[in-house]
Amino acid sequence: MLGASLGLAYLAYLYYADTPWTRDGRVRVYTVQVAPEVSGTVVRLNVKDNQFVRKGDILFEIDPGTFRNAVTQAEGALDAAKAQASYLTGIADRTSRLTDLAATPQQRQTTRGQADAANATIVQMQGAFAQAQLNLERTTLRATVNGWVTNLLLQEGGFATMGQPALTLVNADSFWVEGYFEETQFPRIADGDAAHVTLMAWPRTPIRGHVTGLGRGISVSNATPGVQGLPTVNPIFTWVRLAQRVPIRIELDDVPCPIVIAAGMTANVSILDTKAPGAPPPDGRPRIGLEAGFPCGQGRVVGRKGRQ
Repeated sequence: MLGASLGLAYLAYLYYADTPWTRDGRVRVYTVQVAPEVSGTVVRLNVKDNQFVRKGDILFEIDPGTFRNAVTQAEGALDAAKAQASYLTGIADRTSRLTDLAATPQQRQTTRGQADAANATIVQMQGAFAQAQLNLERTTLRATVNGWVTNLLLQEGGFATMGQPALTLVNADSFWVEGYFEETQFPRIADGDAAHVTLMAWPRTPIRGHVTGLGRGISVSNATPGVQGLPTVNPIFTWVRLAQRVPIRIELDDVPCPIVIAAGMTANVSILDTKAPGAPPPDGRPRIGLEAGFPCGQGRVVGRKGRQ
């Protein structure tokens, strides 16, 4: 019995020493902050907090009345500029055909300059008209990614301010895990290595993944500039040196049922001494991307709609 215990302890030591692993892992995700590019009253709010939306879905609409009026005004100004340019161009053409007794060179130059200025005004009015149309289109805000609405700050009837975030979209197709490994483990980690990830909520259900990147830098306290712009170096140096933790990015190959992932979850990460095979899971289809954010069976239906 004692021998078996010692053998198990030795195997556990070998696993700890030879297999890079960490309990300091987090589920990460990209987010998109949605802020209107025009200001106005919200007349229609199509979403609620934590709702899933597909790319292209309308999130909310700003009162378009003022912007429709701006389009009409810009269109009228453009038509007036075209009419003025046509009139002045005709005068310049007729003046240029007159004899020297009927028109002086100064008159020809003046009429041609007025015509050129009028044509330049047309270009200016075309830009104003295009901008007015663009602002009208911007009164309707759509989802730019598949994901979940979070941090919704708007209400129907409220005022949306240009450039001020109104909500955030959690990009459902961008989940990954970041494990923070001690620097002493780096010699045994390489891009493409297979990885096993377990979440605190589902400790007995591993997630398959692979290494896609090693962090190339972390903050160094001694490099922080002081009052004089010089590095602030800690004068105390202990004999015990702690290994720094550096982030390793793990892309998820398959998230098995019943796991539902969310950004910020705690993860244990182990790096295997093999390359990720890329083999499909037992059911023949990996569960990745937005599907991993839904209970099993729901994400595939939504995923197909989201990729139309």
